[in-house]
Amino acid sequence: MTAFILVPGTFTGGWIWQEVAAGLRASGAQAHPVTLTGMGDGGPPAAPGTDLETHIQDVVRLIDRIDAAEVVLVGHAYGLYPVLGAAGRRPERITRIVNVDGGLPQDGDPALALVPDQALRDRLLNPSGPDGDDGTAVGDGPDGKDGLIAPPSLDAWQRWGSVEGVGTEGLERLSRRAAPQPAGTLTQPLPLAEVVGELPLTGVLCTANGSSIQLVESVVGFGDPRFQSLTDPRVSFFELATGHWPMLSVPGELAEVLVRAAAGEGQRIGPAAKEQPVHLRPFLMDVPERPRERIGRLDLHLPESLSDGVGDGGGPLPAVVFVHGGPLPAGARPTPRDWPVLVGYGQYVANLGAVGVTLDHGLHDFTDYGRAAQDIADAVTLVRADPRVDGSRVALWYFSGGGLLSADWLAEPPPWLRCVAATYPVLAPLPNWMLVDPRFRPAAAVRGAGRLPIVLTRVGLEQPEIMATVQEFLTAAGECEANIEVVDVPSGHHSFEAVDHTDEAREAVRYAVRTVLGHLRAQGSSAATRTA
Repeated sequence: MTAFILVPGTFTGGWIWQEVAAGLRASGAQAHPVTLTGMGDGGPPAAPGTDLETHIQDVVRLIDRIDAAEVVLVGHAYGLYPVLGAAGRRPERITRIVNVDGGLPQDGDPALALVPDQALRDRLLNPSGPDGDDGTAVGDGPDGKDGLIAPPSLDAWQRWGSVEGVGTEGLERLSRRAAPQPAGTLTQPLPLAEVVGELPLTGVLCTANGSSIQLVESVVGFGDPRFQSLTDPRVSFFELATGHWPMLSVPGELAEVLVRAAAGEGQRIGPAAKEQPVHLRPFLMDVPERPRERIGRLDLHLPESLSDGVGDGGGPLPAVVFVHGGPLPAGARPTPRDWPVLVGYGQYVANLGAVGVTLDHGLHDFTDYGRAAQDIADAVTLVRADPRVDGSRVALWYFSGGGLLSADWLAEPPPWLRCVAATYPVLAPLPNWMLVDPRFRPAAAVRGAGRLPIVLTRVGLEQPEIMATVQEFLTAAGECEANIEVVDVPSGHHSFEAVDHTDEAREAVRYAVRTVLGHLRAQGSSAATRTA
């Protein structure tokens, strides 16, 4: 018989698994929902000193009491941390670990990454500081160090993950039964034994929270060694079309997935990972090679007329700065400015008589958007100062997760910015991108864009969670009558320039590029009109 140990995430106890446990027992399995120390269900509140090690020991003791041939450990979000810690203490008892909509923590990582705002994370490390801004607060324990994090208010649960499918009754139940989370459970580093990496693993990805198998494949394709273990044949994945709390929104489906995971089912990504990663596949058009000059973290793709330092009619030329997506692993090689698609765009623009600019910026984590924004601002300053570039005629073109970086320029466009373009962009933080600074929300920023031309390339086969951000942006743009043109690629996928080498895709790229260049070559400055 298979025994499932069900470990809940922050603020919740074993009660949250009630319906899932019933489904597992109906299938003939054992189900053991866990209420970790101090996490409610009639037990005493967490005592000072309750930390991750306390919760690891809770799970270890339960493993030792269970009489079953197969033990499957299931962790939801924070619950994965005590699951992984306990698996390292009793690896011989564990047949599989199931990660329900969580991350992939490494040895020594604290669960602080699960805390959705910087103020509260700072408060956890400095209990004498101010409370967080998401309805939670940290109270000092008797020794001044051991705090309890109050659960979110009823309307703030979405800050901790998508609540899609939970419903009003479910949210009220969540709030009513939630318990304060001991701060030490989130600040203590995870002790992850090497043997845990040898155990079979299944990830259950909740697509409404921004996770998907396609995104996992993309991350693996960047070559980050932290994620190469996901190509192991013992690792499998399932998707559930729901938010971050599937045990409340789709308990029957989750129970079925857990049974299938225990049987070794699920989608593998190993074979796909051995193919050429999407970001290294060739550009969809053959573009004549033009001179390319490297300056620091950016490359200038130069028209033939600039090879001798002379621009159009003896003067400088307009420039298009291409901004890659992310977050990307810091050690990914080659870096984005050498990716075939971005090089293709830079060279194509150069062939049409403008300076194409590709660059590397520091978007390596969800907390890095501010740093990446500064990298881009510095790059633009450098480009505009180049004597071969007409600093009064510049366009910024964003891709994928880099779309959030357009917010600053949309909110307060400078006079020299003639156009903003975005291709299959993310235009609002996805539900599980909780650590992104609220400043980076183009759907709100577009209200300050005035008549700045915006060229948005939209793919018909986009991931639903990304398409929702595009629709949010378009709705806001419509309400403020922004000057926006949409280029549709009905049969296109995300990164279509690398995966859809079709006439439809090529025509979309040609049209978008020529539209952007048309705004750069137009007489006068629409930005000046906006600021007059």
